[in-house]
Amino acid sequence: MAGEAVRLLRGFGRRFVFAVRLAVLPPIAVVALVSASAEGFAATALMVALAVGWTFVYGWWLSRGGQLSAVVDVVVLLVLCLSVFWTDAAATSNSDWIRVLVTVACVTWQWHTGPWVGFAAAVVSSAGMIVIFGLAGLTMNGVPGWTIAMALGSRAAWVLVTRAGERADRTAAEAEQARREAAVAEAERAEERELANSLHDTAATTLLMVGIGQVPSGADWLAPQARRDLDRLRTYDGTATEEVDLVDLLRADLDTEHLTVDLTAPPRLPLRFDVASAIAGAAREALNNVRRHAGTDRATVRLDGDPRGLWVEIADAGRGFTGATATGRGLRESVHGRMNRIGGSAAVTSAEGAGTVVRLEWSS
Repeated sequence: MAGEAVRLLRGFGRRFVFAVRLAVLPPIAVVALVSASAEGFAATALMVALAVGWTFVYGWWLSRGGQLSAVVDVVVLLVLCLSVFWTDAAATSNSDWIRVLVTVACVTWQWHTGPWVGFAAAVVSSAGMIVIFGLAGLTMNGVPGWTIAMALGSRAAWVLVTRAGERADRTAAEAEQARREAAVAEAERAEERELANSLHDTAATTLLMVGIGQVPSGADWLAPQARRDLDRLRTYDGTATEEVDLVDLLRADLDTEHLTVDLTAPPRLPLRFDVASAIAGAAREALNNVRRHAGTDRATVRLDGDPRGLWVEIADAGRGFTGATATGRGLRESVHGRMNRIGGSAAVTSAEGAGTVVRLEWSS
């Protein structure tokens, strides 16, 4: 199947055939009419009119696909060659315009026909011209041989151009395949990152808090939290609905007894699923950090904006942090990474003893 470059070349070839044929008509028509004898002028003018009319029909035919157009073109050119018998061209040697038409046709056939069709048309028209002009007593002066040579040269040039187009199509196809493979690989990596972030933000966090003794294993909120973590992992499949309410997603993470969160938000804020889930996930990880590190059981979440742009602030009055703690995986991947992937940003402001504020910003 031809690629885009080859299809464009074929279309160009058909258009250029008509342009070349049309370009040679005015000068050869003038030569034919000026060189005609008085007795043969009317017949010569009729043949010139046939050549002009057929050129426009031929161009229209090529624009429609051009099936069998070269065959009919050969017939019309042979009819023009036969006209030397009734236009007094044999006596006046007024046949050069016909030779030019045949030569141009032999050259341009190579741009829109198959190799065998183009070569056969060139041979038949040239041989027919030789026979007809020979019977009429016209000398050829080696023109037919040059016509075949020019047709072969035209075919060779067209083959080179077509092969270059095929190489361009192969290069484009390989680039598109590489782009698709890279997109699939990136999607898989994004899926893996999000799954790893979800695991980090849910079950891994809960187990870590128990393992390092931040919470006793028998805490009242632990079992419900573990169930929520497992439910979230079990239902995660990477698919996306068209639009969700960010406020609902934020509220879903506030139903825990071990952290009191004051949420200030509009009644609804519908967003694309990928944007809303990334913002909610980043806010969830910020709240997880409050539970793990802040040394306080209270936090505030403020949301303001609209579907074109918004900001979310997660703040606590806990112990705060500085230095390397701000570059941990939770902040790097689950907060900054999520926001960066949707074209947003995250900023963390904290100091020892002064609490922490995480600000998430996004705009379409």
